[in-house]
Amino acid sequence: MTPTQVFSIAGTITMPMWILMILLPKWKVTRFLIDFKVVPLALSVIYAIYIFQAMQIGGWMDFGSLASVMELFTEENAVLAGWVHYLAFDLLVGMWMLDQNKKTGVPQLVMAPCLFGTFMFGPVGFLLFMIIKTIKQKQSK
Repeated sequence: MTPTQVFSIAGTITMPMWILMILLPKWKVTRFLIDFKVVPLALSVIYAIYIFQAMQIGGWMDFGSLASVMELFTEENAVLAGWVHYLAFDLLVGMWMLDQNKKTGVPQLVMAPCLFGTFMFGPVGFLLFMIIKTIKQKQSK
């Protein structure tokens, strides 16, 4: 399978999970996928394969400077691994937010922009959720 095909597969398995989390977060299928981290685990396997291949081609990775990190992203397998890394961790953050919201009780209409923000912009959606969660917790006291 080519890296281009794997890139497409990674996106294809990630997108439905985000749709379920945003639109049907309490559905038993969604909860099963969240509780057992099915999609992040699949992405983790893909990541492990491609990061190993990137290291075989390019050797040990240097994260010590911006220039060396930029150099890493000239290797196709490293870029694919980096992208899958983003997909997996943003998805895990979204799942964590939904789990946290079981206690916090932020309405789903408010959670949806937080989840969409995490899907599209990672830390921005997480930041929005943390602000809303903090406000909600202060109002509860």
